[in-house]
Amino acid sequence: EISRARQPQYPSKMGITRNSYKKRRATGGKQPQYRKKRKFEMGRAPAATKIGTKRVRTVRVRGGHLKWRALRLDHGNFSWGSEAISRRTRVLDVLYNSTNNELVRTKTLVKNAIVQIDATPYRQWYQQHYGVQLGKATAEDSAKVSRAVISKREGRKKNSAALSDALDLQFKTGRLLACIASRPGQSGRCDGYLLEGTELAFYQKKMQKKKTKVVETK
Repeated sequence: EISRARQPQYPSKMGITRNSYKKRRATGGKQPQYRKKRKFEMGRAPAATKIGTKRVRTVRVRGGHLKWRALRLDHGNFSWGSEAISRRTRVLDVLYNSTNNELVRTKTLVKNAIVQIDATPYRQWYQQHYGVQLGKATAEDSAKVSRAVISKREGRKKNSAALSDALDLQFKTGRLLACIASRPGQSGRCDGYLLEGTELAFYQKKMQKKKTKVVETK
C-alpha cells in the first residue's frame, strides 16, 4: 500500500474558463486555440442563492482576497428612495427576472431580480415619522404625543410628497416590490431598493403580461 506522502500528485483540473478565444467571432467562425487554459482566466460555478436561513461561505480568490458566497439568504437592507431611509426586512418571494423565468421558478436571488419584501419596518417608520398608519385603513395615529411632536409631524407632511396610490395599495397587502442591487454570490448580501413611480409601473405591467400569458397557455 502506498503511503499518503508517496502518492503521486496529479494536477488539479480547471474546468470552467472565462477566456475569449473559446467564443466564436461575430461572423460565427471559430477562433484558433493558441494556448491552454490559464489560472487567471478561471471561472467558478454560480452561487444560485436561494431564500432560506442565512448560509454564507467564503471563497479565497486571486490576490488572496475573499468573496462571500451566499447560498441561502432571507433578509436584506432595502432603501426607500423617496423617503431617504433604509430598513432591514425579510425577503418573501422572487416574482420577476428579465434574464430567465427559471430563476423565478427556483426562487434564485440574483442582482436585478424583482422580489417581494415585508412592509412592516417601513410602515412602523412612516407611523413614527408622520403619525399616519399605513395599512388596511390609512388613518392618523391615535397614540398620545406632545404638541411639539404634532407640529413637527405636520411640518414633515407639508415638505414631503404624498404617498403614491400604487405604493399605498402595496402597504395594504403588507408586501412591497423591490429590486436587488447587490450581488449575493459575490458580497454575501441581498440589498436593494423599493420600486416606485415609473419603474414600479413598468415591472407591474411586465408581471401582469406574464400572468395573462400563463392563463392563455392553460
